[in-house]
Amino acid sequence: MHKSGFINIIGRPNVGKSTLMNALVGERMSIITNKPQTTRHRIIGILSGEDFQLVFSDTPGIINNPNYKMQEAMNSFVHGSFEDADVFVFVTEPKEEYAKDDNFLQKIGKVEIPVLLVLNKIDTLTKEEAKNWKEKWEALLPNAEIRMISALNKKGTDILMKRIIKHCPQGPAYYPKDQLTDRPERFFVSEIIREKILLCYREEIPYSCEVIVESFKEGTTREDKPIVRISAMIYVSRKSQKVIMLGKEGKAIKKMATMARKSIEDWLQTKVFLELRVKVRDNWRDDEKFLKGFGYKS
Repeated sequence: MHKSGFINIIGRPNVGKSTLMNALVGERMSIITNKPQTTRHRIIGILSGEDFQLVFSDTPGIINNPNYKMQEAMNSFVHGSFEDADVFVFVTEPKEEYAKDDNFLQKIGKVEIPVLLVLNKIDTLTKEEAKNWKEKWEALLPNAEIRMISALNKKGTDILMKRIIKHCPQGPAYYPKDQLTDRPERFFVSEIIREKILLCYREEIPYSCEVIVESFKEGTTREDKPIVRISAMIYVSRKSQKVIMLGKEGKAIKKMATMARKSIEDWLQTKVFLELRVKVRDNWRDDEKFLKGFGYKS
């Protein structure tokens, strides 16, 4: 009996959804930082075994009051996940508070597919705190199956995986068994660069940037060793942001580019030459045409 299913990971920003997906899939699919709204797109990670195939989808955190069309599009990825899931993995953390009448919570409570409620970061609580937290969620989502884990430390993730497989329907493999994602390498390169922007710059700068890989060419060095030459454009919303991005004498972007190149080399397992440029695109987060080009809209 072969099982297959689409497992959509949902929840608010910064609760550990991307950490959980990376732990379950066993590959670095989603970028991870301690800043909210790190994930902007639905990212697919595929895990296949002899008698199962799980297609995981890491969604952006739901934004209650979106300020830009980009954030509205991010929310649409989340709402779209309600249409194609076989199993929901709803992730929360100890600091979060949900009201009984929360719209998102009520929507989850009405779905007819299995819901695995993941109480993440359990390692930060005492046994008594964990017990009280679980009881609170049993009252909020009585139809969900609760699993308490630490995604970062992979505590409880093995049992969670078994429960996910159990809840999946019988079916064929949707993708070749050796395929890990439906996204091209260019996408993950742009995500790694964006991760380093989030780590290197403060306040509004990371949220005003988008990265597009314009060129991705495999070749060889003069010593006939493999190398990938990558050229990427970083778009910002204002000229002042470009100045900050570059830094004095270009030092800021050079530091960030070095970090990105090393991570891309680790991911691709080959030498990389990375060229980064910065371009101003006024208010791109509210530009319908631009958002479509960036993959936020179909």
